[in-house]
Amino acid sequence: MTTQQVFAQQLAVGHFKAGAAFRIITPNPLLPVSGGIGTPKKSTEKNGELSVRALVLEKGNVRVAIVNIDNLGWPAALGNKSRALIKGIPPENILIGATHTHSGPDAYGFPNEKGESFADLKYLDDCVEKIADAVNEAIGKLEDASLKIAVGEAKGKIAYNYYADQLYDPRCGVIQAIATSGPKKGNPIATLVNYAVHPEVIGSGRGILSPDLCGPLYDRIESQGGGVALFMNGAQGGMVTADNRQENGKEASDWNECKRIGELLADEALGIVKDAAIQENPALYCVAKKIEFPVDSEIMRYILQKSPIKNEMAGENRIATQLNLLNIGTAQILTVPGEALPNIGYYVKRHMNTKQPFLFGLTNDAFGYMLTKVDFTSFKRYDYVSRTSLGEMTGEIYMEQALKLVNESPKPESNK
Repeated sequence: MTTQQVFAQQLAVGHFKAGAAFRIITPNPLLPVSGGIGTPKKSTEKNGELSVRALVLEKGNVRVAIVNIDNLGWPAALGNKSRALIKGIPPENILIGATHTHSGPDAYGFPNEKGESFADLKYLDDCVEKIADAVNEAIGKLEDASLKIAVGEAKGKIAYNYYADQLYDPRCGVIQAIATSGPKKGNPIATLVNYAVHPEVIGSGRGILSPDLCGPLYDRIESQGGGVALFMNGAQGGMVTADNRQENGKEASDWNECKRIGELLADEALGIVKDAAIQENPALYCVAKKIEFPVDSEIMRYILQKSPIKNEMAGENRIATQLNLLNIGTAQILTVPGEALPNIGYYVKRHMNTKQPFLFGLTNDAFGYMLTKVDFTSFKRYDYVSRTSLGEMTGEIYMEQALKLVNESPKPESNK
């Protein structure tokens, strides 16, 4: 993007608009559940409904879509199919993030040791179309809007770091779009929650298809008049998970626990944003940048080579992906194409040009764990996350490129 294009986006004039929509993507009949590498587990029941949720924002000649999908991850090869079906938004301005539920169908096409994949490609194509349908509907619903934005600590028993209890980010970012005219004037169009946690209360081994804690979060926000609810995950790697610990030392792993955590996070998010100042006609800025990572991991090379989901390669054993930076009113947002560890999340947030930093994890791609080079294979605890990372330099490259994009981009509006 040229300097002229950058400033043209930043100086866009016109009324700020927002629109939102969703689609249910629960497969019928049910499909096997995938929680990561390996053969998916046959599912025999469901708890809640899987969905895709879209929020479209517009200011002048800038239009952006933020989409979440209830899945472990959503490769760019699938996202690009949806982008091709969406009219009226530049493909690079369409951000698609996975909630990271461990109770959804395989979207990676994980190959087994024989190179066989059990992903249902017909189902994935249906999801591709429903993502595009949700975004296109949201475009059709665009209306004048204002924003409420807030970042605060989500309190209560929601998340913890399985590797080291306190090493996680308790901050929850909330963006709420509010109608400023028409029959819905003064009411939320959508509420977006950004928080770092593994939605794996139920997990992948029990044969239950589920959005996990995200489903109850959506339901709670929408029942409270928050408009269409979205959940964008954060830096939840190594291993920031749902705090379903019980006093007896066991874990609560049922739908009731999903409801407890999801509803608590929803209530905390609504409380955080409740008294935020109204931002009338806020600025909107979006920029995208292609970045590359070496694929040093043998496991990740094998998956990329054998999966029927073919992502864009940048050369032999190099993968390309898209990094986005958004300024929405007083907030600044960076995307993360994987599961960044919390220290990477804290470091990047600390260097963003805002007091309201958001990180959209597993967005545009989901390439496994992202560690700093000093963490990579350093501790026994990090053996698994190192093996399922692209390589030692993944986190370093991401931080360098993300902060370079921050420094090259305009600052968001002041939030003193």
